[in-house]
This record gives sequence, structure tokens and C-alpha cells, in this order.
Amino acid sequence: MVKTKKKYEVVVKDEFCKGCNLCVEFCKPNVLQISENINKMGYNFAESIANENCNGCMICVLVCPDLVIEVYYE
Repeated sequence: MVKTKKKYEVVVKDEFCKGCNLCVEFCKPNVLQISENINKMGYNFAESIANENCNGCMICVLVCPDLVIEVYYE
């Protein structure tokens, strides 16, 4: 039996993100970055740039003070 790697997807609710950068700093696989775009509140928000690197550790979810990050897997 061949084991396949689980695929994860990091979803940031960008309209509520204040761009504190905690998730980016704590993400060791470098899945997240701060966007150059600005949300409705005037913040540069976090965005997922490399879901294929996500290992599902969910540290980004745990450190987010505004609870705007979710991690899904197949």
C-alpha cells in the first residue's frame, strides 16, 4: 500500500485580517505572506502562497489573534 501525502489548504478570511504578521512568522513551511493588497479595513492582510508546502500543523490558526485562518485537508 502506497501512502500519499495529505493535501492541506490554508484559507485566510482576508476581509477581517489585520496583518499582524504572527502567522507568517510562525509558519515554518512558508505557506503564508503579507499581501501587497489592502482589505476594506485598510490593512495588508495575510495570504496563502504555497498550500502545497503546508504540513497541517495549524500553528497559524493557533497564533492568529483574530481567528481568521482555517486549515482544510483532503
